[in-house]
Parts: sequence; C-alpha cells; structure tokens
Amino acid sequence: MSTKPKLDIDRSREQLEALGLGHAAAALEQTLSAAVKQSTTAHAFLDQLLRSELDERDQRRVRTSLKLSNLPTGMTLADFDFAFQPSVERSRIETLATGAWVRAAETLLIQGPPGVGKTHLGVGLGVKAIEHGFSVQFYRFDELLVALRADAGTPPNRLRRKKYLSTALLVIDELGFEPMNREEASLFFRLVSYRYGRGSILITTNKSVRDWTELLAGDEALTTAILDRLLHNAHVINIKGRSYRLRDLENALAVREG
Repeated sequence: MSTKPKLDIDRSREQLEALGLGHAAAALEQTLSAAVKQSTTAHAFLDQLLRSELDERDQRRVRTSLKLSNLPTGMTLADFDFAFQPSVERSRIETLATGAWVRAAETLLIQGPPGVGKTHLGVGLGVKAIEHGFSVQFYRFDELLVALRADAGTPPNRLRRKKYLSTALLVIDELGFEPMNREEASLFFRLVSYRYGRGSILITTNKSVRDWTELLAGDEALTTAILDRLLHNAHVINIKGRSYRLRDLENALAVREG
C-alpha cells in the first residue's frame, strides 16, 4: 500500500523566512492544514498564504506611519458621534475618507467653535489617509510656528526635507486661538505657498475665513494671498453644534446629582 510523501513543513518555513516572508512562515502550518481540510487548490492556497503576509505588512506599515505622524490616539471616524453633530454630513466625511482629495493635493478646512469635534474629524481623516498609503504629519498650530521659526534660515535644499513640507498630508490643528505677528504670518504664507499644488493641508480652526485678516497680523494683502491658495480646490466643513466637552460635563454633573 503506497502512501503520499510527507511534506517537509520545516524546510518550507525556513525558505519563507530566508525570503523575508516571516508572517507567511508563521502562518504556513495553519494555512496548509485548512487548505487540506477544505481541499483548496494549490493556487488558492498560495494566494491565501501570500495574502496573510501582505495583510500583516500593511498593518505594520499603518502602525509605523501612525507613530511617525504624531496624530493623537483614540480619535477615529468610527468613534465620531454623527448623531450629536447633525451639521456634519456622514456621506461627505465618507467621501473625504477615500483620500481622493489628498491624492489631488487639495485643502480641507474644518471650522467651528471649540469642542464640537473639529480635531476628532481631522485626526480621523488623517488616520484614513495613512490607511490609504499617504504620509501624514500632525501639528498643533503653535508647535508648527515654533518649527517654522527654527527653520527660517535653513537652505532650500534641506528645508524641502522637513516633514511639514514633504508629507502628503499636513494636519494643522487649532489655528486661530492666538493672532500671528507679521513674521509668523509671513512664515505661514511661505508654507502655504510651497505646499500649494504639491501636498494637501487640513486645517481645523475656530475662526471663519472672514476673520483671518485679524488673525494674520492685520495684513489684508497677505491674507488674500494665503486664502487664494488655500481655498482653490478646497473643501470646507462648518460645524454648528454643541460642545462635546460641555455635554460630558453635564452628564457627569447629572450622575453626581442623581
């Protein structure tokens, strides 16, 4: 009575590891066992094994990119309370979540009073951009100004390598809490001008664009030049609603009183 030759799993695993396919090597025995039970074709088995490797590599890439992006943790679109902010159209956010606007190097302005979820939406869209393969860098506006001032004298060939210029999507959070002086407004103009047509900018702000002249050192000409670049091919989201923080405070007080 003849028997089928036993497959040398260890040798196959070693070869996969030698090729740098570590996750496929780890998944080999389980995938092969399932393939035998289900009478999977050789081609389908190979496809499943390679898919497990690619999925793990993509998850690793996303984890690394999230860490390098400086995006705050714990803010995803899945966690955003659309019911609490009906002024935010879910379908529009889902369209932005595809990343097409990042690919087209367009701008997104998210406007609204403090506490309505601007940062949450901005970070959630940043996470989605990373999942789609784009590089992302997050700055609070005051941190960005510190970086711009520090790099003001950097030669152009070195300046282009700075993350706020080289990343596919630059997320600028909390613009508008403090007015800029003329030097800061000029540095911000240089940033916007460089990224115009080269990379996307997402800005969250508590200021309507009508009030940006006051924000930009009272310089109307500079404000017009900046807005001309930002608003060309731009998406604008205006959030009108209650503050999440006030809601949470009210709920906490209600629990105490109850």
